[in-house]
Amino acid sequence: MTNSYVCIDLETTGLNPKSDKIIEIGVIKVADNRVIEEWETLVNPGRMIGERIAELTGIRDEQLESAPVIEEVLPKLLEFVGDSVLLGHSVLFDYSFVKKAAVNQRLSFEKEGIDTLKIARKYLADLESRSLPCLCKYYGISHNAHRALHDARATVELYRKLAEQFYDREEAEGKKSLFRPKRLCYQAKRDTPITIPQKEQLYKLVDKHKLIIDYEIDKLTRSEASRRIDRLLAEYGR
Repeated sequence: MTNSYVCIDLETTGLNPKSDKIIEIGVIKVADNRVIEEWETLVNPGRMIGERIAELTGIRDEQLESAPVIEEVLPKLLEFVGDSVLLGHSVLFDYSFVKKAAVNQRLSFEKEGIDTLKIARKYLADLESRSLPCLCKYYGISHNAHRALHDARATVELYRKLAEQFYDREEAEGKKSLFRPKRLCYQAKRDTPITIPQKEQLYKLVDKHKLIIDYEIDKLTRSEASRRIDRLLAEYGR
């Protein structure tokens, strides 16, 4: 069994790594099945996060205003992770957001991972849900949901419970064992900055229609700006 790894959990503005942003990171380093280090940070996403995410996580826009941006945070995260295997509950979700951020900074982030969700789906199919809160309730694991470090701590405990119960049975399948690290695959393209004509058009639309927006135009990517422009034109016209 893999007893040394880094467990990662993120809170984000949404579910799409191409358009959404990281707002909180929690990571736990485990060596020989023992927690040796934890690290967490809020991340300023450069936009307002919306009431739904605020209610879900308890994180408010005012908390993020003074938080570091991902360009400052990412090198520290990559150093913390190092060559370790990643552990996560739906680990590809967290990996995809970090991979996207890394590609944007021309950094490499190629990892192997173990997914507690996949293990739970295989062996606990009779449960109503295999979400992290439901699995923690099932195993009696203390859990404060939807905060990154708390979720990471719960995932470490969940992995141990799953290993105690199912490792021997799963390992009989050899290389297919879900307790063995597998390469994580996510194709990410680097974002390009908003163009000058896009900036001019957005500022013009916002000014003309007297709009209050919850994002900084200068920090948008080219694709984000294109979506914003299309949305404003559809709703307000030229």
